[in-house]
Amino acid sequence: MEVGQKPQHPAPSSSAQRLPAPAGAEETQRVSAAATRVDLPGTALLVQEDAVAPSLSGGADRGGVAAAAGDGLGRPLGPTPSQSRFQVDLVTENAGRAAAAAAAAAAAAAAAAAGSTTEPPKDGKASGESGAGKSSEEAKGRFRVNFVDPAASSSADESPSDAAGIGGEGANVSFQNGGDTVLSEGSSLHSGSGGGGGHHHHYYYDTHTNTYYLRTFGHNTMDAVPRIDHYRHTAANLGEKLLRPSLAELHDELEKEPFEDGFANGEEGTPTREAVVTYTAESKGVVKFGWIKGVLVRCMLNIWGVMLFIRLSWIVGQAGIGLSVLVIAMATVVTTITGLSTSAIATNGFVRGGGAYYLISRSLGPEFGGAIGLIFAFANAVAVAMYVVGFAETVVELLKEHSILMVDEINDIRIIGAITVVLLLGISVAGMEWEAKAQIVLLVILLLAIVDFVIGTFIPLESKKPKGFFSYQSEIFTENFGPDFRDEESFFSVFAIFFPAATGILAGANISGDLADPQSAIPKGTLLAILITTLVYIGIAVSVGSCVVRDATGNINDTITMELTNCTSAACKLNFDFSSCETTDCDYGLMNNFQVMSMVSGFAPLISAGIFSATLSSALASLVSAPKIFQALCKDNIYPAFQMFAKGYGKNNEPLRGYILTFLIALGFILIAELNVIAPIISNFFLASYALINFSVFHASLAKSPGWRPAFKYYNMWISLIGAILCCIVMFVINWWAALLTYVIVLGLYIYVTYKKPDVNWGSSTQALTYLSALQHSIRLSGVEDHVKNFRPQCLVMTGSPNSRPALLHLVHAFTKNVGLMVCGHVHMGPRRQAMKEISIDQAKYQRWLIKNKMKAFYAPVHADDLRDGAQYLMQAAGLGRMKPNTLVLGFKKDWLQTDMRDVDTYINIFHDAFDIQYGVVIIRLKEGLDISHLQGQDEEEDGKTPTQPLLKKEPKGPAAPLNVADQRLLEASTQFQKKQGKNTIDVWWLFDDGGLTLLIPYLLTTKKKWKDCKIRVFIGGKINRIDHDRRAMATLLSKFRIDFSDIMVLGDINTKPKKENIVAFEEMIEPFRLHEDDKEQDIADKMKEDEPWRITDNELELYKTKTYRQIRLNELLKEHSSTANIIVMSLPVARKGGVSSALYMAWLEVLSRDLPPVLLVRGNHQSVLTFYS
Repeated sequence: MEVGQKPQHPAPSSSAQRLPAPAGAEETQRVSAAATRVDLPGTALLVQEDAVAPSLSGGADRGGVAAAAGDGLGRPLGPTPSQSRFQVDLVTENAGRAAAAAAAAAAAAAAAAAGSTTEPPKDGKASGESGAGKSSEEAKGRFRVNFVDPAASSSADESPSDAAGIGGEGANVSFQNGGDTVLSEGSSLHSGSGGGGGHHHHYYYDTHTNTYYLRTFGHNTMDAVPRIDHYRHTAANLGEKLLRPSLAELHDELEKEPFEDGFANGEEGTPTREAVVTYTAESKGVVKFGWIKGVLVRCMLNIWGVMLFIRLSWIVGQAGIGLSVLVIAMATVVTTITGLSTSAIATNGFVRGGGAYYLISRSLGPEFGGAIGLIFAFANAVAVAMYVVGFAETVVELLKEHSILMVDEINDIRIIGAITVVLLLGISVAGMEWEAKAQIVLLVILLLAIVDFVIGTFIPLESKKPKGFFSYQSEIFTENFGPDFRDEESFFSVFAIFFPAATGILAGANISGDLADPQSAIPKGTLLAILITTLVYIGIAVSVGSCVVRDATGNINDTITMELTNCTSAACKLNFDFSSCETTDCDYGLMNNFQVMSMVSGFAPLISAGIFSATLSSALASLVSAPKIFQALCKDNIYPAFQMFAKGYGKNNEPLRGYILTFLIALGFILIAELNVIAPIISNFFLASYALINFSVFHASLAKSPGWRPAFKYYNMWISLIGAILCCIVMFVINWWAALLTYVIVLGLYIYVTYKKPDVNWGSSTQALTYLSALQHSIRLSGVEDHVKNFRPQCLVMTGSPNSRPALLHLVHAFTKNVGLMVCGHVHMGPRRQAMKEISIDQAKYQRWLIKNKMKAFYAPVHADDLRDGAQYLMQAAGLGRMKPNTLVLGFKKDWLQTDMRDVDTYINIFHDAFDIQYGVVIIRLKEGLDISHLQGQDEEEDGKTPTQPLLKKEPKGPAAPLNVADQRLLEASTQFQKKQGKNTIDVWWLFDDGGLTLLIPYLLTTKKKWKDCKIRVFIGGKINRIDHDRRAMATLLSKFRIDFSDIMVLGDINTKPKKENIVAFEEMIEPFRLHEDDKEQDIADKMKEDEPWRITDNELELYKTKTYRQIRLNELLKEHSSTANIIVMSLPVARKGGVSSALYMAWLEVLSRDLPPVLLVRGNHQSVLTFYS
């Protein structure tokens, strides 16, 4: 069949349609129910019936496949982490030809061919031994690939398109070479009932949608087609995560095991079938809301608060119709921008429970998210109290009107409030379904109250005229259009009173976990709610301003009987004289009566019901929001103390503990009953979260992260930034001290979370922006030429695994921390395949180790054939732009006398390579040694993820043996640079001018806290007759460099011949490495020198005699002058490449630095790193 051609068989992907079995299928079909056969020309690919088929390596624990192991329900189990997803066995030519014949024939012929191939052997050996009887050597290049599909296990009673993507009864799939369909046989998986069950049903599936490892485009390939299950989080409750074939499975050589544990890239295995089944069973009873019930209703109820019925008329009286509309519009601008930003974040990926907290934390990271989550949950809890007290006040007003108070006003509010909040808690705890039903009832009452008011405005009753209501009159509209601020009110104070009425837009987003499709519900519901509520607010403001005058006496006798010619007020024109209100306080009119809407309405009790509805619905929404947000916050474990509140109960995972906490907080504030102090703080808490939601969108857009691609396109990063700034301004407009308090609380929580560093990684825009700024600065830096004033030692430290040489690491870190770059180089040698695997594991592990140990360094592993090649790769390729190493740091090769001299040759050649590449070189020697990897054994698990491996060998785990004295000293020495260094000296032996690196490193050490008490002593070579002159010259130079020193010593006796016993000791040390060419025939000597280039020739020894004596003499002087120093920094002698053999150079370094305190042998690249010019 051509690629792209439609399959000839019907291929239902989800409808599990049963087709009759072909005649004789039960008898002829010999392939086991648990087997998958892939037919390739010349190759038979079969999965066996055996419980476990061992791989060629013989270990079922490493590559074996549980092909037919059942779970008792006739389903194959998923692989354990130690199983490979496929294995390879050799197959003979015969079996291959049989398979090729099977491929060419029709379905019946295929069955017959399978029969002639004979059943696969039970022991898992190459089928050639039992089939055609030929030796397996003939089958070179032929393989049998045993596939295991961990997820393709579904039973007849379940949904055909289950999470694994293979429907129907069985997971038994045989490929037809003809096209894109797969024949799926369903039969019992018990190996005992293989032939007698008669359960062979055939299903055809479209492999484009239902394959895991089946053919992709009509070809027998393991590549999987793109599908959603490959992209799921392992923890997601949306369906099962599938693993696409790893690169190793597709790319690695087939005859070897592709990977040890069967899973690539550190991914976990597919969740077991049981987990999926459990989840499906549980999820059947879960209540999920659509956009109307879940978001629109909730937002509208939360936005329409008491303000609509009690304060809006007063605002119109103060600000006039024009400015009232402006106030509403300004509030709407802020909420709309926030609504757009919320929509953008909510549509940028799957949204879980936690509302504003979830949106902010996943965008800006745990620091901002944790701060906002806590105050937002608290604000919602206190808002419950605020709304309930609003409700209780209205009830108490009614009781007062009818003179039936229980105790007194304050206590009545407390009693009614407490009873109300208990009832609301009952509704909430009963479950989200009941709460949603209650919200619908409350919305209906609220809408009826609004309609009642609108109808009332058209019915001008004579009895209402003295109270200031005249129905729609142009005179009243004109008079009320302009502002009339009284009692020290202003535009901004009126705005501050109104703005809380516009909040509540996050009510839908706050229960994001209970929405069926948060991505579409949150934008639609939130924005539509803002539109509807704004239109209603504006409509009521205009109508009440057109119907009711600002002041009215309520006295029916204030009518005007005779015609007045000089009428100015609207009331006067409508034959009422309310002029007395200018001198005395009246009780009616927009300015004086908060119950104007009740008075205007057709049926006053409905307005009271509307007030009850508005307050209770807002209280209910807040009572549900607070625990949900708090639960999400606790689940993320940002504040470990609150972990107990993360637990959910029932099928909807209800946060009952959170409900109780919210109830107690609300009850506490209700009993205070003084909410005028609390209200502005709550408004500011809400505004702070709005500001951060807006800022999140701006920040994510600014970071240009490829992961930021919201489905909601109607947002703009700059408008979001304006929205964030507006929110901050409004916070100060509402209440400046509350705004400052909010900032302090958010900042305090931010600092706390930053300090605690929760172990989460949500791919926040903060990370994206950090990357972007680092990238931009690196590129900008590349365009700037290096300047000597800005020189920094940027060190490539050959540490191996960083934890194996701590002294080396800490000493270099002491002079590079916050000054220069430090890269820990690690050369992996040995088999490439194994090394590549180790590198990928080590990369993350050791970088984490460095961060955990507060090392400001990078880890750079490479694979190479030997250490020299690896060091060359690192020196040439490590770093980025200007941030490239310029100094190579190595530990001294302590065991060079006992080791293979080829290794010493390699070691010395690394120095030559470094000088060739214009690197400075630093060699660090501690007399105890540096490498402690043999003492670590199986190191502690650094971060609970992977045990660290020592550099080369791993000690067997067992009882810890007591350390010998040398090892004890080595361990103590390895930590010596982590301690404070005390008042001692750093001795600098600046014998040769290398550009100043020998002097710069000790200076940088003294700038660090641990080394700041150490004094620098400088030693230089000179002539005995001009010691004073040399000392003065050096003092002048150091003062120009602005480097403090305690003493300068000029050594006039450097060139004195060393002691005889030291010369003899040196000669004894190098004796095994000498060539002694004078005692051998010429050609033998030449051959030996060619084979062992590190050998020391007699000629070379004579030529460099003076230099040899100088190293021995310097060691004597070092012991004499610097044996008590904390550290010695000394010029490294340079050996001419090709002139000085590796053994002689190594002997020089050995004799120079032997039996001394820690020594740094330093040689810069002879370019100035110090300057005295400004």
